[in-house]
Amino acid sequence: MNKQTNLNQDIKNLKELLESRLKQISFSDSQSESIGQIEKVYDGIVWINGLSDALMGEILELPQKTFALVLNLEQDRIGAIIFGRYQHLKEGDIVKKTGNVLSISVGDQILGRVVNSLAQAKDGLPAFEAPKNMSLEKIAPGVVYRKSVTQPLQTGIMAIDAMIPIGRGQRELIIGDRSTGKTSVALSAMINQKNSDVINIYVAIGQKEANVAWVVQTLKEYGVMDKTVIVDASASESSTMQYLAPYAGAAIAEYFMEQGKDVLIIYDDLSKHAVAYRELSLLLKRPSGREAYPGDVFYLHSRLLERACRLDEKYGGGSITALPIIETQEGDVSAYIPTNVISITDGQIYLEADLFNAGIRPAINVGISVSRVGGAAQIKAMKQMAGKMRLELAQFRELEAFAQFSSELDEATQKVIDRGKRLTEVLKQHWSQPLDVIDQIVIIWAVTNGVFDDIDIDKIHAASRQWLSWLKTNKKQIFSRLIKDQKLTEETLQKLEKIKQEFKLILS
Repeated sequence: MNKQTNLNQDIKNLKELLESRLKQISFSDSQSESIGQIEKVYDGIVWINGLSDALMGEILELPQKTFALVLNLEQDRIGAIIFGRYQHLKEGDIVKKTGNVLSISVGDQILGRVVNSLAQAKDGLPAFEAPKNMSLEKIAPGVVYRKSVTQPLQTGIMAIDAMIPIGRGQRELIIGDRSTGKTSVALSAMINQKNSDVINIYVAIGQKEANVAWVVQTLKEYGVMDKTVIVDASASESSTMQYLAPYAGAAIAEYFMEQGKDVLIIYDDLSKHAVAYRELSLLLKRPSGREAYPGDVFYLHSRLLERACRLDEKYGGGSITALPIIETQEGDVSAYIPTNVISITDGQIYLEADLFNAGIRPAINVGISVSRVGGAAQIKAMKQMAGKMRLELAQFRELEAFAQFSSELDEATQKVIDRGKRLTEVLKQHWSQPLDVIDQIVIIWAVTNGVFDDIDIDKIHAASRQWLSWLKTNKKQIFSRLIKDQKLTEETLQKLEKIKQEFKLILS
């Protein structure tokens, strides 16, 4: 009995001692850390055991300051894509959570620079300090934050500004086969922003380094590089960097949009972006669907392109205008990626190989190219001119096919065909020579009102430039009136009719 009593007393004393010791211990400085281990690593992909609380899109820290992005969450492991080199990683290495989503540092100093998908300098110039972190993935602004697209974004290309107008905040697809001038159209639009308040962002995805260098050199030559950012994820870079590039471009664009500025962003091209994502998805063992693309490839581009918008003045009033580029194979616009992006965008500029080879450049097929914003993104004077031109071109296309089978045509039909040929010739334009919108209006008025009807087809282009030069030298008041009114008033039209007769006398 005494032994039992003594044992109970000892237990009680031990309990009191433990309780007093525990009270003395402070847990305020202790930290818990979630860690995992590498199970497998290959081709820029890492499989990790543990980290059951990791989140989709979270950044993980691997040995030697290497980082990875979580893309797969499975029952017993996670799959992540690695940034940069991974040859030093091995099975059993420790992986830590960071609790951060992928973001890049952006500031005004990024203008005029070439950067990679993580906004790190890639042009050999000193690294820059960027004050603000912008998340690569972001939910697009909702309807409440947006405003209708009504302000034009002038590309300087007559065929586009007149018949397929692009507004600030619009998403207009440029689509066509390889070597049909898609990048040239985008470059022309960027060069035309030289004297505007629009900032350019060019995202090169899977392009040759030589092509990117040419774009940089061209923009420098035309004096627009200082208001341009180039995001370069070339063909020599990993699929991970190519996958992230357009989202980095969108994040940089949003930085400027939040300051109330207008931004033009070119994605060149989203076909290669989809291929990079397909490669990553297949390596991550995701099930494949049509053309071996994963099931969420539509969401890949929709969440990117929806970020292009025009904000209401209450929320800053800035805008992002997106011109994604898609490359087709043998003109097949019904393939998976082209149809996906067509359904997301607000219209498409279709470039045709046959037109390009026939010397019609830009090789825009105005029959199937469309802008779903339309005349809302045009000044009134251009809207007045474009309607008539579009109608005459449509009549020409319809009659041209029949004219090939007939040797004799009535006078009215022949007149429509001749006018259509002159319009087609006037719309030919070198990509590096964008035209001001007022210059375009004056040329379109001239060709649709018979100023060049007596001139040979092969001399039309030179005559249209002569007409423009003559007006600027001798009839400056026409331009100042158009700039002031932004429309063709009855008085302006009467003056143009008188001037037309003067010019015809000069030509004759």
